Amino acid sequence: MKKTLLAFGLLFFAFCANAQYLVGLSSYFEDSFVEWHFYVENEDGEEEEGTLKLTWQLREDDWTEWDYRIGDMTGTIKIKWKGSPEEWELRGNNSIVSARTVWPGQFDEWRVYDGETTLTIKSKWTNQWDRWLLRNSNNGNFEMYTSYERDPRDWVIVDELDDSVTFEMKLMLMFITMFNSTPKQ
Repeated sequence: MKKTLLAFGLLFFAFCANAQYLVGLSSYFEDSFVEWHFYVENEDGEEEEGTLKLTWQLREDDWTEWDYRIGDMTGTIKIKWKGSPEEWELRGNNSIVSARTVWPGQFDEWRVYDGETTLTIKSKWTNQWDRWLLRNSNNGNFEMYTSYERDPRDWVIVDELDDSVTFEMKLMLMFITMFNSTPKQ
């Protein structure tokens, strides 16, 4: 009995110690939005850098598939149905996270779902997409805004989501914000 409790305690501690919080996102190039670096901080205050890259950079006008990497963790974010940018799917770390527009044809509000948790992220303004936040979340706060007004190359991320929200969900929130707020060049 004691060994079982000790094993569960160590497993719980290991799970809690690996909590990661997104803190920023920056385009790698000054004049292109095909490659990004995102920044993560763990509970100990240690920072780690990840990458988010357009998979087919040499194909013109193909913005439908992305790859991400942070440490040993890798995954993809793809458009779910060819020709329909209203639904995306992230696959990585044995997880699948979906994102879909709340209203057809309107890209300023998205519902993100991982099978257990649903979050809705929305642009604060409909005419300027440099500030996004969660709408009515019981899971905490998540907000992204540009470091400089109307300059989508650098983003500040306020990630105050509780531990029930997976890192993959956070990545999808970050991706949906970035993808819908930047020019495709």
